[in-house]
Amino acid sequence: MICRRALLIAESANPEWTSVPLIGWSLCSAIAKEIDAHIVTQTRNRDAFLRAGLREGVDFTAIDSEAIESPFWKLSKWLRGGQGVGWTTRTALSSLVYPYFEHLVWKQFGSRIQAGEFCVVHRITPLTPTAPSSLAMRCAQAGVPFVLGPLNGGVPWPRAFGRERRREKEWLSYVRSAYRLLPGISETYRCATRVLVGSQFTLSDLPTRYRDKYIYMPENGVDPERFSQSVQRRDDGPLRAAFVGRLVPYKGPDMLLQSALELLRVGSMTIDVIGDGPMMEALRSFVQHHDLWSVVTFHGWVPNEKVQDILCQCDILAFPSIREFGGGVVLEAMALGVVPVVVDYAGPGELVTTETGFKVPLGSRDEVVAGFRTVLTRLVTSRAEVHERSAGARTHVQQRFIWPVKARQIVALYATLDNLRDQDLLLTRTSLPDSAESQKRQL
Repeated sequence: MICRRALLIAESANPEWTSVPLIGWSLCSAIAKEIDAHIVTQTRNRDAFLRAGLREGVDFTAIDSEAIESPFWKLSKWLRGGQGVGWTTRTALSSLVYPYFEHLVWKQFGSRIQAGEFCVVHRITPLTPTAPSSLAMRCAQAGVPFVLGPLNGGVPWPRAFGRERRREKEWLSYVRSAYRLLPGISETYRCATRVLVGSQFTLSDLPTRYRDKYIYMPENGVDPERFSQSVQRRDDGPLRAAFVGRLVPYKGPDMLLQSALELLRVGSMTIDVIGDGPMMEALRSFVQHHDLWSVVTFHGWVPNEKVQDILCQCDILAFPSIREFGGGVVLEAMALGVVPVVVDYAGPGELVTTETGFKVPLGSRDEVVAGFRTVLTRLVTSRAEVHERSAGARTHVQQRFIWPVKARQIVALYATLDNLRDQDLLLTRTSLPDSAESQKRQL
């Protein structure tokens, strides 16, 4: 059976932004191409939806929750102590004010959900498992399946990188587990029909008594239209590496430069740095001090759709981030055939295999630098290993991580839940509770 219509809740969804908003938009729009779906988002995304060609009131609804969110957003910026830091503080405050958004969603769509207009309600964003959902319980009461996720978060800071943790002003991460005390958290997982979980760390952090509801599905994906090119195979010349991301301590751009220093000095390797951030001045000073301007290029921020133009000129993505929830940039590089070299921890460690890239064990800062140095030195003289993994990386992404594939997987889940609901209703009407329970177990 095909799900009749889905209501997609994505408070954060925007085709013109990056990170969580882009994930929210990409998954919503991919699902809407597979099935009749209506997207509910926050009003700040309205204009971007319209520019993307969606029709307000037909394809999407924008909910105005600014009366509560705007003051908290200003408070969040003050408490975080700077732009681009204190992400746990931002997430915590967002989780506190998010219930108001869902209150407004129910006010506008509650009667339609209760009337059976939607075969499933799916909350796609927020991605954090710390945001409670009143819709979960209300949908359960209405007999409508409620899907949550994909959720990701809860990745512990590596013990050896406490200094980076403090530089990122991640004070609240020390008491993150307190989110379990938030009103509605327990009810959210009890009432959700299925929970999509984006990482093994998050899976281990969720209530174990609901484990039969959890489905592992990394939240990141690749837009096959934005990343449609293919890396140009090169057998000679220096090894070309790229770093893509914010220039902040935990992503390790300084560790990359340090690990590659000797290779850069002799011209065996080049690095393209795509991104910007508070470490830019220090990185440029390092390059200046060691006279590396001919082999290190700082591109600054590059529009998402233009990143592939630079990546396709590179052989590898060198990405020593030590605390990456998802690692979307890793998938984007793999989609082009650019081979990732990552730290074997959290998101990138789960996305990269021995057939698609290289993983450096997590350790102290010096150990990570030494591990990257070993891999990079090896690849400079063994280009064949890069070529072998390049093809495997592209195939891996095409088969599992492009948005249309992920959308079809989710739509198949909707159909299963819709079929399960119909069978439950039929069995209830015929007064066969024992048979109903047996049918549930089989499905």
